[in-house]
Amino acid sequence: MGMDTKAAIIALLTVWGVGATATAPAMGQDTEDATDDAGDDTDNPLLNKVWVRADADASQPGPMQIFLEDGTLVSDSCWETYRLSKWQQVSDTAISWEEDGMTINADIASLSPTELVLNLKLGKDIQEQHFVAATVPYVCPDMVK
Repeated sequence: MGMDTKAAIIALLTVWGVGATATAPAMGQDTEDATDDAGDDTDNPLLNKVWVRADADASQPGPMQIFLEDGTLVSDSCWETYRLSKWQQVSDTAISWEEDGMTINADIASLSPTELVLNLKLGKDIQEQHFVAATVPYVCPDMVK
């Protein structure tokens, strides 16, 4: 019986050893991949955050944009119902999304964990939109209808 236990422990250690060496390169691979595509998934301050328009009408709370990692854009404001659109990161400095059957292209003029400036290409015009990270908790005020 002593032999069996020893054999079992050696077998376990062997399994662990093999497991550890098999997973190490795979993990290293994942980290490299993330850095290769500009760290879109992890280091991108654009993602999974509520951005509130800061340059809209000062008397009204600004509309919000939430760029989810899965490619869903949530647009909402205190006076409209929310809208879900598809968005994508076109490059490090450009994004696009679908709105009313059209594709809106926008350059990211600047992006930090607290501020976002987009230049929307609307036909021949470029519209600059400033956003700030939302403060939590936040409740929409009663809007005058």
